[in-house]
Amino acid sequence: MTATTDYSSPEYFERLNKYFRAANYLSVGQLYLKDNPLLRRPVEASDLKIHPLGHWGTIAGQNFIYAHLNRVINKYDLNMFYIEGPGHGGQVMVSNSYLDGSYTEIYPDITEDAPGMQKLFKQFSFPGGVASHAAAETPGSMHEGGELGYSLSHGVGAIFDNPDEIAAVVVGDGEAETGPLATSWQSTTFINPINDGAVLPILDLNGFKISNPTILSRKTDEELRKYFEGMGWEPIFVTGDDPQALHPVMAQAMDEAVEKIKAIQEHARTENDPTRPIWPMIVFRAPKGWTGPTEWANKPIEKSFRAHQVPIPVDQTDMTHVDALLDWLKSYGPEELFDENGTVKPEIKAIAPTGTKRMAMNPIVNGGVNPRALKLPDWKDYTFGNSTPGKVEGQDMIEFGKWARDVIKLNPDNFRVFGPDETMSNRLNHLFDATNRQWLEEIKTPNDEFMAPAGRVIDSQLSEHQAEGWLEGYVLTGRHGFFSSYEAFLRVVDSMLTQHFKWIRKADEQSWRKKYPSLNIVDTSTSFQQDHNGYTHQDPGVLGHLADKKPEYIREYLPADTNTLLAVANKAFASEQKVNLIVTSKHPRPQFYSVEEAEVLVDKGLKIIDWASTDGNSEPDLVIAAAGTEPNLESLAAISILHEQFPDLKIRFINVVDLLKLQHPSLNPRGLSDEEFDEYFTKDKPVIFAFHGYEGLIRDIFFSRHNRNVHVHGYREDGDITTPFDIRVMNELDRFHLAQDAADMVYGAAAGEFSSAMDAKLAHHKDFIHEEGTDLPEVEGWQWKQLD
Repeated sequence: MTATTDYSSPEYFERLNKYFRAANYLSVGQLYLKDNPLLRRPVEASDLKIHPLGHWGTIAGQNFIYAHLNRVINKYDLNMFYIEGPGHGGQVMVSNSYLDGSYTEIYPDITEDAPGMQKLFKQFSFPGGVASHAAAETPGSMHEGGELGYSLSHGVGAIFDNPDEIAAVVVGDGEAETGPLATSWQSTTFINPINDGAVLPILDLNGFKISNPTILSRKTDEELRKYFEGMGWEPIFVTGDDPQALHPVMAQAMDEAVEKIKAIQEHARTENDPTRPIWPMIVFRAPKGWTGPTEWANKPIEKSFRAHQVPIPVDQTDMTHVDALLDWLKSYGPEELFDENGTVKPEIKAIAPTGTKRMAMNPIVNGGVNPRALKLPDWKDYTFGNSTPGKVEGQDMIEFGKWARDVIKLNPDNFRVFGPDETMSNRLNHLFDATNRQWLEEIKTPNDEFMAPAGRVIDSQLSEHQAEGWLEGYVLTGRHGFFSSYEAFLRVVDSMLTQHFKWIRKADEQSWRKKYPSLNIVDTSTSFQQDHNGYTHQDPGVLGHLADKKPEYIREYLPADTNTLLAVANKAFASEQKVNLIVTSKHPRPQFYSVEEAEVLVDKGLKIIDWASTDGNSEPDLVIAAAGTEPNLESLAAISILHEQFPDLKIRFINVVDLLKLQHPSLNPRGLSDEEFDEYFTKDKPVIFAFHGYEGLIRDIFFSRHNRNVHVHGYREDGDITTPFDIRVMNELDRFHLAQDAADMVYGAAAGEFSSAMDAKLAHHKDFIHEEGTDLPEVEGWQWKQLD
């Protein structure tokens, strides 16, 4: 390792530049070459890839940044990790982890010599190889590099409760134009300098996107300074296009940034002063396509959008311009960088840190610095007795909040709650018995509630992207938590849930990757209980969106009451490698299921509810199934109506909590076998399925089963600002429509009189709510009565 006194010497910068050149050489080689990695014989067509795929534009700038981050890690003995924001710059983390030896430690067949380099080059963006962006296969990565907009929120989430870590977050200037990234500059409001680590954002302004200039690159330094100062950052500017001249400038900027971070933390921790600091950041202006071809076909490449992907048209089928490619590769002087075996020379490798100081080997990017299992209180201590179904009324989220409060108490430094300003609205009031909201801006008492510089709840920014991004960064670094949001607004972040699923799926395939705590999503303020928001706040589509993913990693829970919600949360929060979607209610409603029933519902996924069935454990005439809080309530009310009118009708009632257990085992390894499915739903009897989401998901489930005689009542894209019950009526998920459809399925024309009576009820309902503005007394005051 280089002596500390040499970190700014001309000799050091010369070796740092060689490291930079080596990283660039490896990065270009990965784009084009399949063999002959060091060009030690004449290049043949078979040495080139048939289809060079990937991106060049951001690579050299990121390699420059990476080299200088290595420098400050060594100089200041930092625990630092790299978050790659620019899309599809996968060579950067591969090249640099190969240079520091990390790649070979993880993938021993990619040896640190010419044969290993050949394998490294061939595999990039190649069938059976590695992606063109930072992915789970890439050492040092902790998020999907092709997912633009979330680098900074992921970095901030990762440093919460990691006081000794610095996230070096490289933000691409195209990425900087996305809404989520623009929002994430406000993270300074939430980073506690005592308990949390630090983020060093590096805005990589190379000037262009795919085919357009970038907005921030056309702003003056003064405009950018004002913008970032307004967000609570102190920008440090680095500009140039001559690498050798730029090394001392970047070194000085990095030193300044690191020393400011250390000074902020030392003051805060020594003086116990959590006052929001002004954090440093770096604005780095260097050309797109830096160090590559300057022009092609009389058009600029470097300093142009044309450098974005593969700048020279050379491949195995067209060698016309191979000399230009060779000139480019040889401009880095590979003979000065690698010895006769193809191994990077020791004095160049010494630029990189060693051991776990290497950014690719920092434990934080592989499951966390100090991952610990979550300690959970006994959920049964928070349940209702429910000896008589429906007699007790309660609010599911209130009781869940009491349990979650005590999860916070048991896990004071590795569990957090995230959300977009809806914690109180979602009836999680009891969280604030144990903690505050984390907030480092001015606190105005008594106007502000439950705010302090340190807290386990972060919900004071109205951004689903930011809150979800923080949670992802938090769990991807080995900690636990949940994200609560109104149901319709989960669609704002459903692409983030997809990318997180893809990450854990690919990470699960890597034997060297540790397992991650699950990502827990609590979905409340649902489509069927919108008292005043109406149609704008109705969209249960996240259920269908996630159901299309690989089922090994997705769980969709629809607990119908408090006891089942608590049993679900206890299971979900203890799980790993999952995206757990929990759809629940925050409104007062009857409580139906005992602790014992809740255990079975969560363990088996569903249960025949004996006290609501009239089939006497024999073959039923009709099956009514419900998945969701309001579907459960309306189904039970429909059963009451049917039993009163048709006392001899044999009804089987099934409550479904773990929805995807209904999928066929050919699609989902956890799915019920055909024999098990038929035991619940029969092979041919009519089934009324009351469902919380869009109906197509249930139809898909039944399509692969023997019994397709199913009528689904779910969300039909109808809504308004109206009463809760009327939203169900609009979508025919109410008790009257359910009972009417059930009678028609069983009795046909013989149910005509009953069907007319239900139509009359529905007409009376409509007239009543338009006159009174509230639901029918028989609906609001309905209680379950034991069946005869």
